[in-house]
Amino acid sequence: MDFGKVVTAMVTPYNSEKDKVCKKRIHRLVNHLIENGSDGLVVAGTTGESPTISHEEKIKLFKQVVETNQGRAKIIAGTGSNNTAETIEFTKEVEKIDGIDAVLIVAPYYNKPNQAGLYAHFAAIAKATTLPVIIYNIPSRSVVNIEPETIIELAKIDNIVAVKESSGNFDNITKIIAETGDDFAVYSGDDTFTLPIYALGGNGVISVASHVIGPEMQTMIRAFDEGDTKKAAEIHGKLVPLMNALFIAPNPAPVKHMVNRLGVDVGHLRLPLAPLTETEIETIETAFQNYLK
Repeated sequence: MDFGKVVTAMVTPYNSEKDKVCKKRIHRLVNHLIENGSDGLVVAGTTGESPTISHEEKIKLFKQVVETNQGRAKIIAGTGSNNTAETIEFTKEVEKIDGIDAVLIVAPYYNKPNQAGLYAHFAAIAKATTLPVIIYNIPSRSVVNIEPETIIELAKIDNIVAVKESSGNFDNITKIIAETGDDFAVYSGDDTFTLPIYALGGNGVISVASHVIGPEMQTMIRAFDEGDTKKAAEIHGKLVPLMNALFIAPNPAPVKHMVNRLGVDVGHLRLPLAPLTETEIETIETAFQNYLK
């Protein structure tokens, strides 16, 4: 399955007064993202504050995103957890929602499984669903790294179709790209690594910054595809400072600030995430103004 080049890990919009997932704001945000460079959307991932969203809220969120999407973008549901059995049951429930194209399954966090446990976790989930499965490797949050050999073996399972790689280890990413088939996609999980990983043979990015600079990210990738590597590198150089500024505080606090700033109201953060400080806001605003120059 082709998920496109720029897939946005979507923030979750809340009603600020009632602290509820807000249908009206979901509708506005989904349209904004699709109209501004998003080929696909990851819903209820880390950027969507998944740890603080209840089971019932996630189902409601998935249904509302699908309803607004109307088949325009690929919809990827974050259904992973550190409990294999619970992940399987939730994924089966989500599979019944018409319009969900795939699931994103994060490496189990806190348990610290070894590579055999990681393989068994993902293999069991893939066996239990007909949906395409995207592996999410993010050792900075899960503590464990899914080694390239494990990902390469998992890629042999028919419906494990991609990995979101946030390890930052280019040797490992290179090995995965080299030793998996053309039908297995490797996505950068870090905005600043979009172009380097794409140049290595990756498929694109699952992005946070695309909330703000989706069209520019598409232009950068298109320039590379057209052989204008100098232009692609120039765009990359211009985007990186803003991308970095969007991570000066725990995600998604900075990007939610910027989306609200652009007039697409997505509301507040849920605890334990705290609002940005004035210094952090100033840093982000300065980076955005510098980007606009």
